[in-house]
Amino acid sequence: MQTRILCQRDIKRILSVVGRDVLMDRLISELHSAFARLGRGEVGGPPPRTGFTRDGNVPGVIEFMPHRAAGAGVTMKTVSYSPRNPERLHLPTIVGTLTRFDDDSGSLVALADAGAITAMRTGAVAAIATRLFARPGSTTLALVGAGAQAVTQAHALSRILPLERILVSDIKPEHAASFAGRAGFLGLPVEVTDAATATASADVLCTVTSVPAGGGPVVPAAPRLQHLHINAVGADEPGKFELPRALLDEAFICVDHPGQARAEGEFQQLPDRELGPSLAELCAAPETAVAYWKNLSVLDSTGSAFADHIAFDVLLGFADELGLGQKMAIESTPEDVLDPYSLQG
Repeated sequence: MQTRILCQRDIKRILSVVGRDVLMDRLISELHSAFARLGRGEVGGPPPRTGFTRDGNVPGVIEFMPHRAAGAGVTMKTVSYSPRNPERLHLPTIVGTLTRFDDDSGSLVALADAGAITAMRTGAVAAIATRLFARPGSTTLALVGAGAQAVTQAHALSRILPLERILVSDIKPEHAASFAGRAGFLGLPVEVTDAATATASADVLCTVTSVPAGGGPVVPAAPRLQHLHINAVGADEPGKFELPRALLDEAFICVDHPGQARAEGEFQQLPDRELGPSLAELCAAPETAVAYWKNLSVLDSTGSAFADHIAFDVLLGFADELGLGQKMAIESTPEDVLDPYSLQG
């Protein structure tokens, strides 16, 4: 059995030939359809992720995110969150690898870098929720946190909203100042401001911070517009949250992964509150989301291996179209399957 490997060069080729807009649009479309199938009970969802936490001088997490599509394949994403990577090692905060296994034999079918596609799928999931909950015609996007994920959040939301401006805030002024250049391909005016002003002015707010456990909230509860929709993305491990409890108490909250919402994300602050309809359930019945257009809504996004599986399908599909990826015999294929020493080659 040979394994197909998509390296950085292959993914860059997809982005340059297919285009980031086409790739993002396909992700939004495929993920929305897949979440709807999940909401109708036609497919199963993933278990909660697990992993290890690093403390001390180099904090972070290394996590394992599995999803099985019965009869089709198993996707496993290994992803690390290391907020000191950019300064220490000139590496992204989020580094990861996607693997796909044959569901029948367990053989490794494909392997790919997960950095760009994870950022894009997270933006695409936020776009799906925003299309469901945000007031139609919303024009002002605010980003609290101006790192790598902010770029794909802005990109994804620009594909589904008639945005006219982006407000950006970050505790690191250099990140906020450089955002306009990194998001220049959107052709939208960018204004650097503080978190309170961004929150007060936004139709849609995305919180995409590296706030440490116990360091939140990163935005105030008020003032804000009545119809504000928030995509809360950065609270991706136990103890981390970005939104104030007072704001959550007023909001309709939708989660992308009900199985891990109590352990991570904003719902950690609401131990006595029942989970509402999930993103999958609302994608299956989008007409029920119309009721939330006029009032405060929150996507509590902790990340889903189900979304990773669909995003990997999209990536592999474009790789097929372009003939990308190198095949290698990584796994052993002994001449005698009963003799582990009879390796070929």
